[in-house]
Amino acid sequence: MKINGNELKPGNIIHHKGKLWVTLKTERVKPGKGGAYMQAELKSVVDGIKLNERFRANETVERAHIEEIHHQYLFSEGDSLTFMNTQDYEQIVLPKNLLGKKYDFLQESME
Repeated sequence: MKINGNELKPGNIIHHKGKLWVTLKTERVKPGKGGAYMQAELKSVVDGIKLNERFRANETVERAHIEEIHHQYLFSEGDSLTFMNTQDYEQIVLPKNLLGKKYDFLQESME
């Protein structure tokens, strides 16, 4: 789904430059000269690289379609976290740095 660059909000996941990015922060900027734009701080979902990008109102970005699946946090081992799908009990392992500061609030058996 395409959205205008000025409609971007924190938490949106977009396709940009061939990768999936999550929007961390957004700020509307109206300079004295020129048109307004949205300054966005993006973080790559795959490798955690941060990027600051400007989107003009007439630019469009592709918002990713994300399916929400409930998982239960099981345990951490080294630099990885293990979660279990509550529907089919399949386990997935994610790197700790993918969650950032949110990792500090995880407790075992938490959904």
